[in-house]
Amino acid sequence: MNQPAFADSLHPVTWPEGYQAAASFTFDVDAESCTIAHDPSSARRMSLMSHQSYGPKIAVPRLLQILDRQDIKGTFFIPGFTAESYPDVVRRIADGGHEIAHHGYLHEPMQGIDAATEASYLDRGLEALANVAGVRPVGYRAPWWELNWQSPALLADRGFLYDSSLLDGDAPYRMAVAEGDSRDIVEIPVDWALDDWEQYAFYPGVTGSGVIESPAKALEMWTLEAQAHRSQGSCFVLTNHPFISGRPSRAVALEQLIERVKDLDGMWVTTLAAIAQHTKDTVQEIHTHARIDVPLFPGAGATFRPAQVKIPTLR
Repeated sequence: MNQPAFADSLHPVTWPEGYQAAASFTFDVDAESCTIAHDPSSARRMSLMSHQSYGPKIAVPRLLQILDRQDIKGTFFIPGFTAESYPDVVRRIADGGHEIAHHGYLHEPMQGIDAATEASYLDRGLEALANVAGVRPVGYRAPWWELNWQSPALLADRGFLYDSSLLDGDAPYRMAVAEGDSRDIVEIPVDWALDDWEQYAFYPGVTGSGVIESPAKALEMWTLEAQAHRSQGSCFVLTNHPFISGRPSRAVALEQLIERVKDLDGMWVTTLAAIAQHTKDTVQEIHTHARIDVPLFPGAGATFRPAQVKIPTLR
């Protein structure tokens, strides 16, 4: 890539000495949970359940071997139900020194739920991860990347350091958890172009268009994205699902991608927790998000409350 990319000027970040950009390989270990949450009757479909169980049974061990061979640590977002269903697999992830993060309990649909319901999902997932792996995660990714306006405060209430569910940046930033609340958490943005679901996911009548991309195409696209993030000094975050990217040819392509990203000069390849902690320690600006209020549609108009960037005063 000869032309340098233009940096995310809204979220300036300075990386640790010797690094010019960051990258993280993340894995959403949904297993059966995402299909059951979408349609509980899917649990009666033996073939569909086998498709999902491929993730923890076959793919996760394969992916752990790749990460070990490449000497990097990944971030694994694990629903509580997955942890309870496959405790040995989750403990193997933890024993490998990888980050375990929160991904709901049953990969529940999040859109429009109330705060009490969302809190119950968070607490049940925390309990499951503690019971199975003895961990208290610092990171969260909402199922389907569907964060609610009350979510940041609920995360702060439970001591989370960061979220990785929003799509409004190329670099991590600190965000206020609620209007009038002095607390903040780190946001590490994601991107649908850096999600294996859009490239590979297909199951008849359940998900996908039926067009399953070649791993060579995904490797090329993700390599270009990593090069651009390196060029502009931002943060490359790849989202993988083991039952998707753990299949043989895709796993080979993923390892090739890891090698390419590691070879990029000045690229810090690490966990989201490490990136979040660095952001918390070095970034002063705290962002709010624009809010649009639509009391009645159509006909009643709407109001727009713009986003803000503040630097808190030292006390």
